[in-house]
Amino acid sequence: MNEAGVTFQGWVGTDVAHRETPHGNVANFRVGVSPRIRKKDGTWVDGTTSWFSVTCWRALADNVAESVRKGEPVIVHGRLRTDVWERGDGQKSETYVVEATHVGHDLLRGTSSFNRTLSAARTEEDETDLAVKELLHEQSVELPQLDGEGRVLSPPSEPEQPRVA
Repeated sequence: MNEAGVTFQGWVGTDVAHRETPHGNVANFRVGVSPRIRKKDGTWVDGTTSWFSVTCWRALADNVAESVRKGEPVIVHGRLRTDVWERGDGQKSETYVVEATHVGHDLLRGTSSFNRTLSAARTEEDETDLAVKELLHEQSVELPQLDGEGRVLSPPSEPEQPRVA
């Protein structure tokens, strides 16, 4: 099944519901998205609010439950699907569900603070981390200088080639 990838900004409309399942932890919440529409007379008004149900799994679910609160502005990226279901009165209803792969606060609307999470089996001095750090610092590749637009100001100097005797 092909699913559409979406990224949107909105406001958290419900408390985050977090629970453990046999498939891993899951967090669910709703996000309201209201477009700003410019009328012909030049004034701005809010358009109709669209509501999305957001589902997060495993580590993302845990981090969202610890970080996101009702009323906060968020940016969500994930896969969009439509769930069609029958209500108690026999009417069919549709819910837009986004299975999130990324969730973060919208920093256009305020500030946030980041705290890296570490699993219980991993510490700062983990051997893998040390090996990666050594590998990164071992490389003696010079990178070019860039201007504020990302354009190269000066090319990197050529790395010295080993001499063959």
